[in-house]
Amino acid sequence: MSIVKLNLSSDASLVVGPKQTVLTLIVPVYNEQNAIGPFLDAMTPILNQLVPAIAGEILFVNDGSRDGTEFAIRSFMEANPAIRLVNLSRNFGKEAALCAGLEHARGDAVIPVDVDLQDEPNIIPEMVEKWQQGAQIVNARRNDRSSDSWAKRTTARAFYRAFNALADYPIPSDVGDFRLLDRQVVDVLRTMGERVRLNKALFSWVGFKTDEVTFVRQARTQGRTTMNYWRLWGMALDGIIGSTTKPLRIWTYLGTGLGLLSLLYAMYIFFSTLLFGIDVPGYASLILLILTFGGLNLFAIGILGEYIGRILTEVRERPMFVVRSTYGAED
Repeated sequence: MSIVKLNLSSDASLVVGPKQTVLTLIVPVYNEQNAIGPFLDAMTPILNQLVPAIAGEILFVNDGSRDGTEFAIRSFMEANPAIRLVNLSRNFGKEAALCAGLEHARGDAVIPVDVDLQDEPNIIPEMVEKWQQGAQIVNARRNDRSSDSWAKRTTARAFYRAFNALADYPIPSDVGDFRLLDRQVVDVLRTMGERVRLNKALFSWVGFKTDEVTFVRQARTQGRTTMNYWRLWGMALDGIIGSTTKPLRIWTYLGTGLGLLSLLYAMYIFFSTLLFGIDVPGYASLILLILTFGGLNLFAIGILGEYIGRILTEVRERPMFVVRSTYGAED
């Protein structure tokens, strides 16, 4: 294997030598053509700190971008063979794109990272150091999210609390996909066949020895996020439904309790009518009971529908993503 030198800018280069431990950065991208250059300029000096003990490769997963993202990446690849590219056939979503990256990553360790540089590059050497000390998962916790809006911070806090209250295996708060995963962990994740998934929940489910680093979340440097609140709500729902059956169990208990209360109320009405006769009919209370129990029934049916819908998705056994083309060392 020959030595490859990457000249990403006039003062930054990345060297990949033979028989080195490889670290793969998985970078899902969607309509991010303007962010590719700044991302590479920021990451290259960081990866250079790891040379010669560790060689870095950057694996971009183009999630069906409709702008010039693919061509921007390929323009850097012409002089930088350590950059690899996987093009998906359409937009499958970030979770599927991350799974595609895990499937194609060759590194002894991998780090999923966002191209917008909100994930702090400077803590990567610290993550690698903890990995070399024996940790197989190194979480990157955001200890300051002041760059996010109040609404984003509030909804994120609510999600972690709700998820950990319901899930069989809790996830660490304020830890996203940005973390280091050992090759053994990646191999386990690749065997999981869920089509609808929240990857950060699976990262916690697999276990293994875990350590942690902290960082301050930065403001987005380029472009706009495509993760609106509706998509985030969908991801949260997928994560909860896919990680636990407690919502179904809660409604089992709630339904049993309401059934007993209904039986007691029916007995009260029956005996009060026999003993005291019938008072003036209560239209308001009747409507209130009908609407209350009707709403609860519809809500319970909705939860059942969420689980049934995901069962349908799983039994179809369609792939999570479709690869259109690959470019790089093994294309």
